[in-house]
Amino acid sequence: MVIGDIHGGFRSLRQCFERTNFSHDNNKLIVMGDIVDGWPETKQVIDELLKVKNLVLLLGNHDQWFLDYCLTGNKEYMWLVQGGYNTLKSYGDNIPQSHINFLQSAKLWHIENNILFVHGGIIPGTKVENNDKHTILWDRDLIINTHKKSNGRPNYRMQDVYKEIFVGHTTTGHFNKMYKPMKCGEVTLIDTGGGWEGKLTIMDLKTREYWQSDFVRNLYPQSDGRKDYTKQTKMYSKLFHQHP
Repeated sequence: MVIGDIHGGFRSLRQCFERTNFSHDNNKLIVMGDIVDGWPETKQVIDELLKVKNLVLLLGNHDQWFLDYCLTGNKEYMWLVQGGYNTLKSYGDNIPQSHINFLQSAKLWHIENNILFVHGGIIPGTKVENNDKHTILWDRDLIINTHKKSNGRPNYRMQDVYKEIFVGHTTTGHFNKMYKPMKCGEVTLIDTGGGWEGKLTIMDLKTREYWQSDFVRNLYPQSDGRKDYTKQTKMYSKLFHQHP
């Protein structure tokens, strides 16, 4: 099983588990990164993921932001307005060391049966280990260019290093409003907007069948998530005396 960017959505994570009859003891789960920031239950998300015995956690750019805060105490302004404040609220005054250790154990990439799993992307035609950390966590060019150049052709390929590449980070809402996993050539985008206005997706890697949560915004009717930038920017600037 592989699951897209959770972004603090514990309720959407639970729905995905329930709808697949996921077994914490028997099923393997590859988590595509960005488990924190956005919806208000990051602590509960990590508590739940810690129960999965066979889990591969990829590091996302939001996870790196939160980890940097845990290790240095620095509240980076852009992190706060991109969901970090909701992450801090979910913990109150106590971030368990087990959660910090969990994030520190995250991998930059995972390869299985010559399928590459990476949060952001890589430069086409290169091995993942020859890409820098910023590219691996932040890249959007791989999926954007593959989408543009493949033009719906299922056999189109941007590279020949890996049989397939799975990415998160860039939501399918960037391309359409279907909120379904999107396959462009050999690249599959599985971030279906679970951290924004879309759904969280979990997929069986053997059959490619997938299941989704409800629209996550409907699961958290009292939370804006990280949608209202204007309001959040003014509030966070006042609270933390930091400016863009």
